[in-house]
Amino acid sequence: MARYSGPVCKLCRREGAKLFLKGERCFTEKCEIERRNYAPGEHGRDRRRKESSYGLQLREKQKVRRIYGMTERPFHNTYAKADRAKGVTGEVMMQMLELRLDNLVHRMGFAPSRPAARQLVRHRHFSVNGRIVDIPSYTARAGDVIRVREKSKSIAIIKNALDSRRGSDLEWFTVNDKSMEGRILTVPSREGIPTPVQEQLVVELYSK
Repeated sequence: MARYSGPVCKLCRREGAKLFLKGERCFTEKCEIERRNYAPGEHGRDRRRKESSYGLQLREKQKVRRIYGMTERPFHNTYAKADRAKGVTGEVMMQMLELRLDNLVHRMGFAPSRPAARQLVRHRHFSVNGRIVDIPSYTARAGDVIRVREKSKSIAIIKNALDSRRGSDLEWFTVNDKSMEGRILTVPSREGIPTPVQEQLVVELYSK
């Protein structure tokens, strides 16, 4: 599957916001957007013209897609599933994104970033309900238990991520640092998802 392999700090600068794609580095003075808070490219320093409504919608879609590390087709497929499901389309889409296994591994503190979580999942370091899952896009459900495999508990990146885990658990899941496992208590509400995006703009873009 195609995947962006260029410098991820450029993505943050393009969107004008921290996307937290490099883990702990994003919280230090080395963060690129702290040092060069303007768009990349030859004309990045130039004052930006006022965005059209389409431009705002497109930028928000790109921002959400890049935060969750998805290419266009899987992201659009997620929107399409949300559009067919019951409920508010934007909220359902965000719930689906949050319940991806790679996002959960990051949220629960087992990986410093979503790209790192994706790689760890692919390398078979996690199980869901006792069964090894190596598909980052796997959608978990309420009641599922995500656990670091026994032979993977000594891996430095996982241990360091747990040691430096920021903030407390969100209300819709719990994490046991000692046993290195997390349990999903319920499907998150939009208020329980701390991703600072305007998903309604994405819905408006795809609804055209």
